[in-house]
Amino acid sequence: MTATTGSTAPPKGITARGLRKSYGEKVVLDGIDLRVSEGTTFALLGPNGAGKTTTVQILSTLIPADGGDARVAGHDLAQEPDAVRGSIGVTGQFAAVDGLLTAEENLFLMADLLRLDRAEGRRCAAELLARFDLTEAAKKPASALSGGMRRKLDLAMTLVGRPSVIFLDEPTTGLDPRSRRTMWETIRDLVAGGTTIFLTTQYLEEADQLADRIAVLDGGKIVAEGTADELKRRVPGGHVTLRFNDVRHMDAAAHRLALSTVIRDDEALSLQVPSDGSIPALRAVLDVLEGAGVHAEALTVHTPNLDDVFLALTR
Repeated sequence: MTATTGSTAPPKGITARGLRKSYGEKVVLDGIDLRVSEGTTFALLGPNGAGKTTTVQILSTLIPADGGDARVAGHDLAQEPDAVRGSIGVTGQFAAVDGLLTAEENLFLMADLLRLDRAEGRRCAAELLARFDLTEAAKKPASALSGGMRRKLDLAMTLVGRPSVIFLDEPTTGLDPRSRRTMWETIRDLVAGGTTIFLTTQYLEEADQLADRIAVLDGGKIVAEGTADELKRRVPGGHVTLRFNDVRHMDAAAHRLALSTVIRDDEALSLQVPSDGSIPALRAVLDVLEGAGVHAEALTVHTPNLDDVFLALTR
C-alpha cells in the first residue's frame, strides 16, 4: 500500500498479530502478538520446541503462517514478501558459510547474490572483515576457522546488504565466553546504529544483557513480556538483607518490621525481608528503620534472575 501525503508511515520494526502455525495436530504457535520497536533488541525466550525458530522462519518469509498478519521493516509480510526479504538479514542457529571458500570469498558471494557491483562488493567485504576482526583470516578457507570466527563471518555475511532488521536465531550457541561477549558488543553496535534485532537465545544472561524487551514463549503462547526488570519482579523470592553490628539493633528492627515472613539469622546478625527490590519498597524499609532510630550496617538487595523467571513461567 502506498502511503498518502500526511499519512502515518508504518512502523519500521516488527509487528505481528495472531500468528498461528501448526504441523498436523501439533500447534506450534497459537495466536501470538509481537511488537518490536525500531532500533531496539527484542529477545524471544522459551524451552526447546516452544516455537522460537518457527517464529523467526515466519517473520523472515521462510515459511508461511497459518493465520495472523505481520509487518516487518514497514512491509506487509503476506503482501510484500520481496520487500521484506530486501530489508532483513537472518543468522540461523548454525553458521551458513561455505567451508570451501575463503572468508573473503564468502562475502564476495553474498555481494554477488545481492547484485552489488564488483567494486562495491569488494569495498563492503573489506569493511566487514575489518569490523569483525577477520582481516588476517580473509584468505583462509572457512573450514579452517574456529567456531567463533565462523560465527562472526556468518553475521558479517548477513550485513552485506545493510539490513534494517536482523533475525538472530541462537547466534552464540557453541561459542566460548570470550567469543560470546565479542558477539554481544557487535549486536550492541548494530542497535546503536539503528538496526532492529530480533534475538532468540537459550542463554538467559544474553537476553538480560542485550534485550530492551523480552517475551517468553511457552505452549504456543506468549506467557509474559516486558523488560528484564519487569519480568523479574513478577517472580516471588526477592528480598532485602539487612545486616547489623549488634543484636540490640537487630531485635529492634525485627520488632518494628513485625512481618511473619522476615527470616532471622542470629549468627550473621541479619534479617531477610521480602521485597520486590523497587525503590518504593526499599524506601519503606528504610523509613521503618529510621523511625525506630535503628541503624543497619549494610543493606543488600536480591531480585530473581531470568533463570528464576524462565523456570517459573514455562512448563
